[in-house]
Amino acid sequence: MDLDVTHPALSDLRTRARRRMPHFAFEYLDSGTGREMGLRQNRQAFDKVKFRPAILQGEIAPDLQCTTLGHSHSAPFGIAPVGLAGVLWPDAERHMAEAACRLRIPYGQSTVAAASPEDTGPIIGDLGWFQHYPVNDPEIRRDMLARIKASGWRVLTVTVDVPGESRRERQRRAHVSMPPVMTPRIVASIMACPAWALGMARKGKPEMVFPGSYTKGEKGADSFTHAGRLIRAFPDWSYIEAIRAEWDGPLVVKGVQDPDDAARLIDMGVDAIWVSNHSGRQFEGGPAALDALPPVVERVAGRVPVYYCSGVENGLDILRAIALGADFVFLGKAWYFALAAFGPRGIDHLHHILTADMVANMTQIGARSLADLKGRLVTG
Repeated sequence: MDLDVTHPALSDLRTRARRRMPHFAFEYLDSGTGREMGLRQNRQAFDKVKFRPAILQGEIAPDLQCTTLGHSHSAPFGIAPVGLAGVLWPDAERHMAEAACRLRIPYGQSTVAAASPEDTGPIIGDLGWFQHYPVNDPEIRRDMLARIKASGWRVLTVTVDVPGESRRERQRRAHVSMPPVMTPRIVASIMACPAWALGMARKGKPEMVFPGSYTKGEKGADSFTHAGRLIRAFPDWSYIEAIRAEWDGPLVVKGVQDPDDAARLIDMGVDAIWVSNHSGRQFEGGPAALDALPPVVERVAGRVPVYYCSGVENGLDILRAIALGADFVFLGKAWYFALAAFGPRGIDHLHHILTADMVANMTQIGARSLADLKGRLVTG
């Protein structure tokens, strides 16, 4: 099967993934919160960004290379952390780590994954960006950081845009839980997806092994309270100060939308700012993440790199974010649609889709390098 003919876009991978994933897993990955205005606003913001195509530029061989946090990459995109990844597809974390090594792109693993840092750290090596959700006990935090470091993870990404629970109504209707509760409805959904079911039978029931190792068998009040929530903190600025003192590697803060917050984080010693609105999964009453990017970039003024995620669907979207000032762009759900669609082959194919789309669009724009993109933006 020539995937470039049968599945040339992310939308094709999503369609196939939907057929191969249990309903609850797909709904978890695909959904936003509330009326999902955040999802729509993210898309609309991208669609408003236009480039003025250049003509008579001769042959163009776009250069996608970039460097960030001391590493060079052949293209400016990577794999964002996604919670409950092991529910989305069997052994998803290992597949993503192996693919990231193969493709030489950063891989972010969530605290609330179905794999521990020790499981995947030796696989991902120096391309590992471990995502940290704040925890309520300083001793647990220090032990977590020590385990992350000892497992070889190079970059720590602290997510700060989850100050409380989002209701995520679609997920509740789909009975999403971690681990899955085997109701008749969930069992029927699993039986309709044999590849997922067989993979899970081989791998075993997914659990949040990293936060679960600190909960001592405690259970939440309902199916929506998992191990990560049992030890979660509601951090303030002092939490970042503590993390900066305890983590001696590159430190990134994810979920920034306010330029003043970005400036304060830089003053505290953070090594990079990550603009995100959690892909519309936490709060739908704020701005599109892409609209928050230029003011943050302006305030940061090149002192540290600025990263971006939320709503990215293709290579052109990556170019749009780069043109607006992002130094690097991450996609989350896209990689898991690709994995569910075709297994590891799907991850490689998505990398090809994104790269080919960037090259094609840069040729139309007349951009020989990523630095050329900003000058071709349509303004006003």
